[in-house]
Amino acid sequence: MSTPELIHTEPAPVAAILSLPTAAPVIEVAHLHKAYGNTVAVEDVSFAVHGGEIFGILGRNGAGKTTTVECITGLRAPDRGEISVLGLDPRHDGSELHERVGVQLQHSALPDLITVREAVELYASFYREPADGRELLATLGLAEVEHQRYKGLSGGQKQRLSIVLALIGQPEIAVLDELTTGLDPEARRDTWRLVEQVRDRGVTIVLVTHLMQEAERLCDRVALIDHGRVIALDRPAALAATVSASKRLRLRTVDPVPDELFWHLPGVSGVEHHGDELVVAGSGDLLSAVVLALHHAGLRAEDIRPETASLEDAFLALTDETTHDTTNAETQR
Repeated sequence: MSTPELIHTEPAPVAAILSLPTAAPVIEVAHLHKAYGNTVAVEDVSFAVHGGEIFGILGRNGAGKTTTVECITGLRAPDRGEISVLGLDPRHDGSELHERVGVQLQHSALPDLITVREAVELYASFYREPADGRELLATLGLAEVEHQRYKGLSGGQKQRLSIVLALIGQPEIAVLDELTTGLDPEARRDTWRLVEQVRDRGVTIVLVTHLMQEAERLCDRVALIDHGRVIALDRPAALAATVSASKRLRLRTVDPVPDELFWHLPGVSGVEHHGDELVVAGSGDLLSAVVLALHHAGLRAEDIRPETASLEDAFLALTDETTHDTTNAETQR
């Protein structure tokens, strides 16, 4: 099976060079492989995380993200590959890493009747030099509910508490897995601000997510994982730029517009309907071409907006290519 890799053949702009991480790696993963019986969860994953950054691990559900971080944190033993976290091997130095790496897992919960304060005190007892639990609760907006039981917390409050518990040991690295899954938009944005505050405290963050908007907002760099492999690794903006040659216009018109009006325009590669809106994709001076076509047809647009390429566009383009290559490889067997 061939796997696409993101390779830049042109020299990076000066601004891009200056934005690349300069701190030493605090996590190094090389050719990680993990299978469960005949099911391969992680086939060949390699990347490095630098000190002080928010590093995103992106992928669809089942892509291998959680298994990867469980191997990094010592919760699972890889079948093969090398992992170094703060210069230590998670398979042999688990006790020391426990003191230096905080973890918030995707599927974790506390007893319903434990209070917020009791949970923080319990987790603090696991560390030699824990942080000030009350200060963390205050910082993360939970001081007013410290005597409330876990079952009575909102989804956002439970996520905030999970961050407190991940930070109570004063870790150098925090691993946050699907932190905002199930939260409403307001709670999600509040949690994003909290993650940024955690990084401002000097903590390196590994953020596992399948939400592209979350990764664009928070991450300095992201690794896209698909079918157990890293298919691209770069800054979100740099990945989005790989598909920026394709432009998109979203418009709404007073009267119906036949698709044929746009298909004959030079450079148009697609016309899609999204409710009462049209999305025209193409290259070149797409905006001018569409506006002139509407004018010549005697039609008026109520709204017309250019759309810039996003991390989601890059992700879909890259994973579609990976799926195509995988299907071809399986067909040839």
